[in-house]
Amino acid sequence: MNTAITFKNINKLAIPAIIAGIAEPLLSITDTAIVGNIDVDGIESLAAAGIVGSFLSMLIWVLGQTRSAISTIISQYLGAGKIEDVKSLPAQAIFLNISLSTIILLSTIFIVDDIFKLLNASGKILEYCISYYSIRVWGFPLTLFTFAVMGIFRGLQNTFYPMIIAITGAILNIILDYIFVFGVEGFINPMYLEGAAWASLIAQAVMAIMAFILLVNKTAISLKLVFPLHPELKRLIFMSLHLFIRAIALNTALILAVREATALGDQYIGAHTIAINLWLFSAFFIDGYSAAGNSISGRLLGAGDYKGLALLLKKIMNYGLAVSFVLMLVGFVFYKPIGHIFSNDLPVLNAFYSIFFIVLLGLPINAVAFIYDGIFKGLGEMKYLRNTLLWGTFFGFIPTLLIGIYFELELYGIWIAFTVWMLIRGGALVMEFRRKFLPLINAS
Repeated sequence: MNTAITFKNINKLAIPAIIAGIAEPLLSITDTAIVGNIDVDGIESLAAAGIVGSFLSMLIWVLGQTRSAISTIISQYLGAGKIEDVKSLPAQAIFLNISLSTIILLSTIFIVDDIFKLLNASGKILEYCISYYSIRVWGFPLTLFTFAVMGIFRGLQNTFYPMIIAITGAILNIILDYIFVFGVEGFINPMYLEGAAWASLIAQAVMAIMAFILLVNKTAISLKLVFPLHPELKRLIFMSLHLFIRAIALNTALILAVREATALGDQYIGAHTIAINLWLFSAFFIDGYSAAGNSISGRLLGAGDYKGLALLLKKIMNYGLAVSFVLMLVGFVFYKPIGHIFSNDLPVLNAFYSIFFIVLLGLPINAVAFIYDGIFKGLGEMKYLRNTLLWGTFFGFIPTLLIGIYFELELYGIWIAFTVWMLIRGGALVMEFRRKFLPLINAS
């Protein structure tokens, strides 16, 4: 099976996965770029979009972990030549996940103002947060469904259809953003921030419909809920729970960063919103190779091919690092123009430019962490991924953030904390892989 670990075959999965993986951050980054250029209350609108976007990303990432669990199990069964034995599992997993997400969605509606007050939003920013969230939140279950279907395709070693879904959603979102935010003279009045929310919601709905149609017509996987419960559902639930806890730890760091940036002032949360959206965009860009590693490593494990696993890791690490260095170079070359894409407000831009270099220098560190993250998901090592995030967040990110607050480092402290966080994540995964899998590779 080593012959399949080629540049062509890896990129056949990775390149579509790169495009598919940036779907959600691209929705947010488009909102950020357009909202930041609104003439009426532009700074407040940008701050609200950043706060709400961070909270929604937290919800999506926490409950969207079923995608990785489904992908892992399907790819392992595919490698073992037993794909027929797992066809009833996805429908049960999706039903469970969507039911839980709906309950959480309904529960947040009644406490939405308290949620954003906890994130230090107040006054006009709080008002904008509530109006923006009250529209965008309905896309939450739709995105989770789309993610789950993408996980099924990924497990089947197919990232092409998720790419088609993502491209359609991203293009539609951009078009609708311009139409709804700024309006069309004589036809549609400018809706400003609420227009951006409606654009995202419609795009998410279209993506969910496409995901459903492609799954039904292009695979043998059924979404019809059948009983009895599949024997692998228990393992999928535990894998998802480990990733659920991991995602809470991950988003604890992201939310604390937003909270601290908001407390610093409007220009700082505006600058942080730009920086975190670019960080997430680059993360999902690099994560395409992580997705390829997730798909292929699960198949290799199912087939017992440890030599192939070693070759896979070496190749996708080289590709991932190459992508990170290209992104870093582009960032430094277009340092100033990138900021102007998102805002023309001088205080926001000055705050952003002061820390953007930290974001860029951290990209190769992120690449190592994300590549190993994908490999570990494919191998089903969700418990260790959980523990790594807990250690990184509570013994790395939070202490570093508190030190930054104490010494009044402002945005510098937040982004130094992110760098420490990623160093711990990547370093722990490298050491565990060498400890657990190198002996198996050497013995095979």
